[in-house]
Amino acid sequence: MFQFVLRLFLIIVCSLSGYFIFNRLWSFPISLLGLISGIILSLLTIELEKSIRKLSLRTITGGTVGLLFGIFISFLFVYGLRYIPQWDKSSSIPWEYVYILITCVLGYLGLLLGSMKVGEQGFSIATPAEEDECINARILDTSVIIDGRLADICDTGFIDGTLIVPRFVLEELQQIADSSDHLKRSRGRRGLEVLNKMQKSPGIKIDIVDVDFPKVKGVDAKLVQLAKAKNGRIVTNDYNLNRIAELQGIKILNVNELANALKPVVLPGETMVVKVIKEGKEQGQGVAYLDDGTMVVVDNASKYQGQTVQVVVTSVLQTTAGRMIFSDLKHVVP
Repeated sequence: MFQFVLRLFLIIVCSLSGYFIFNRLWSFPISLLGLISGIILSLLTIELEKSIRKLSLRTITGGTVGLLFGIFISFLFVYGLRYIPQWDKSSSIPWEYVYILITCVLGYLGLLLGSMKVGEQGFSIATPAEEDECINARILDTSVIIDGRLADICDTGFIDGTLIVPRFVLEELQQIADSSDHLKRSRGRRGLEVLNKMQKSPGIKIDIVDVDFPKVKGVDAKLVQLAKAKNGRIVTNDYNLNRIAELQGIKILNVNELANALKPVVLPGETMVVKVIKEGKEQGQGVAYLDDGTMVVVDNASKYQGQTVQVVVTSVLQTTAGRMIFSDLKHVVP
């Protein structure tokens, strides 16, 4: 609402200013062109403001420094031209427009190069504290926010500090929450609730960064570009993003891998008590599950569905989807 009032105030001021400026030069109705010109100028300014909001502070700062440097170079160049014999004495060439042209060209080149080169290796306008923050940057993707387990990890205190949520990830989360599909809408709203919970978690700061890569399509590709720019790590549980990022040298913090690493170690020969839930794929096999969701395949236990049995572990298979335990039936627990 406050932003709307400011923009409305800008339009009114620009339109009235344009009208009074034209009114000093021309009478009514030509002075109405000043009113129209003011409205157009204010609308262009608002569109420019929307475009600038998508840029990072580093890009804006680099562009400003480049612009000032370009104007300074053009001043030195134009100042040097005055010492060329007969340069200012020739009346056939409008030299004042030449000066304006040189200033605009060099200023534009400085602005463009400054905004493009600011993120390159070896050039930094950040303080040492900001550089350290970039190196330790942990960038969240949409899937890990919806998953919710990261919020529980933060509550335990194993993760603290600043977690970065790019604006384009937040927008994707909002689109999912506004989806017409009930399942997607529920997942999106869960993600927003999890994010709100993490903001209230002690020791955690959620940093919403207004940065975008207009030429890059897809949220995953933008996450990779942001991680490269900040030299940070992506926190995810998305298998495809995990592989794409690793191929490009981006460090990944995968919540699924963390969950697998924290599961209790089970060795062949150990015994355990499980409840057979259903039949397995092979004849005679029964399937049970541990409390952490690990699947236990029990040979010769298909007829004991719904019963608790004691089994002996024969082998453990680790897959990308999780861990599977193969076992033999020892006896039925009374």
